[in-house]
Amino acid sequence: MTTLPSPPCNTLLACGVVGATLLALIALGHDGRRIAQLAVLAAPMVLWLAWPLRSARMRRVRTLLVWLWAMGFALDAAVRAYLLDTYQAAPDGAMVLGAAANTNAREGSEYLWMHWRSAAVWCALLAVAGMLVGMFARRGATASSVRPARWTVALLALALLVACAAYASKPWRRLHPAIFWTQWANSVHTLRTAWADQQAQRDRLMAQAMSIAPVISQAGPSTVVLVITDSINRDNMALYGYGRPTTPRLLAHKAQTGDQMAVLQNAWSVDASTLPALRNMFHFGLPDSDNPPHLLALARAAGYKVWWISNHDDLAIEQQHARLADVVDMVNRTPGRASASLDGEILDCVEEALQDASTDRKLIVVHLMGAHPHYSLRFPENANPFDDDIDEVETGLVKNGRSAWVRRFRQEYDAALLYHDFVVSELLQQTRSAGKPDEYRAWMYLSDHGQEVGHVSDRAGHSPSTASGYRIPAVVWRNQQPLPTAEAQQQPFRADWTGWMLMDLLHIQWSGQRPERNVLGGAYRWQAPQIPVAVESFSR
Repeated sequence: MTTLPSPPCNTLLACGVVGATLLALIALGHDGRRIAQLAVLAAPMVLWLAWPLRSARMRRVRTLLVWLWAMGFALDAAVRAYLLDTYQAAPDGAMVLGAAANTNAREGSEYLWMHWRSAAVWCALLAVAGMLVGMFARRGATASSVRPARWTVALLALALLVACAAYASKPWRRLHPAIFWTQWANSVHTLRTAWADQQAQRDRLMAQAMSIAPVISQAGPSTVVLVITDSINRDNMALYGYGRPTTPRLLAHKAQTGDQMAVLQNAWSVDASTLPALRNMFHFGLPDSDNPPHLLALARAAGYKVWWISNHDDLAIEQQHARLADVVDMVNRTPGRASASLDGEILDCVEEALQDASTDRKLIVVHLMGAHPHYSLRFPENANPFDDDIDEVETGLVKNGRSAWVRRFRQEYDAALLYHDFVVSELLQQTRSAGKPDEYRAWMYLSDHGQEVGHVSDRAGHSPSTASGYRIPAVVWRNQQPLPTAEAQQQPFRADWTGWMLMDLLHIQWSGQRPERNVLGGAYRWQAPQIPVAVESFSR
């Protein structure tokens, strides 16, 4: 009678190497008990290598299936490890789900192009793992007439029993890469579907704003321009004391306008990515449980005509915010936030809105790409005066141990800010020049979040894990009524309270006013936000 053989030494080695490789990768992407859970879920295919097979064809099939199984776990672990290392985030976290739902194929490829070094490291690791698994999976047990040791049979049976129990448990089973990523893709699809059909939500917000019945407290024409940019860190602006001349035009405006222009020296975002940042700006930083109104809906209900002029091609932003405006002009219709559409393309559209004679009350929202990666696409070709310039900034980066590629990104980032200074200054000049001299005009500029470009770590990009991801500029100009004094401009400001200040600039009064959150008013009281990084002081 033929009996099951005991695995030879090379079979035990095959199980050991494949299992150890998987365990090492799993430990990179998971922590705590999840390492053990994933190891148990991965065990059945590894144990299959110890099961003797007679047919050479079946052994080849087993090798292929074990390899695919192992690489599924390996890829899952690598993606999780990358997200954890770069963003301190899990793939099913709100930030990652929102970013994935708001990303298309072109944007994804552009992201990989910018971060190809990290991708190359992880791909190399996966390639090594794949070769190891492939080499040793071929050494699985073959049939023979040797009777198996009882301890071997008992050990295999016990391991399979534990694995069966794991698969019977839903909390364990859903961690399996095939199940987890299928559910993850469904979550992304659900999120996209919800964004794509929000007309009912917009109708509700408009009805809510009409029921609130906001009123304008100042007679006469009024023009307010809100400029929201992307990924600008105030630490890279000469307007805030940076060592490179990145904002000469804004500095000139400040010198010309004097007390009419306030530079809020200690402005912070409470979000490190665009979607939650804009949500908080336009919903006054209030939680969903408070059923907050939308600022654009309130402005329209009060009698303003609202424009949304954008250099973003962004479905979520368009559906959640832009479509609440009377006039929507999405200048950039090339998919991908890293497209080559320069922000200067919106200037003519803004001028047309300022010259519009159909109303004497205008709110013009301008959404810029700012310095969103790729930085090299945010300014015209051959317009980088900081390229390979050995100045104090470059010397400081070298002293702090920043790599050559991060220093190059800093050069490109600063060149993007120099071009950005041109666009933002033109928008301010257009606002200053619009209408008659005695007509009320106001202008506000801020970024949705910051950017890490070698400031506190050797990396470039969005950064929810460092203060650089939250340090933003905020500037206000208006031609009537005083702005905060120089001393008051040192007070910290948080971007999720933008709505309270904008309602002041619009001269809109409504039942939900909170003067303690309006940085332009004397009743302003700072309250530190809760952000996921340690900040030594919000006043610096």
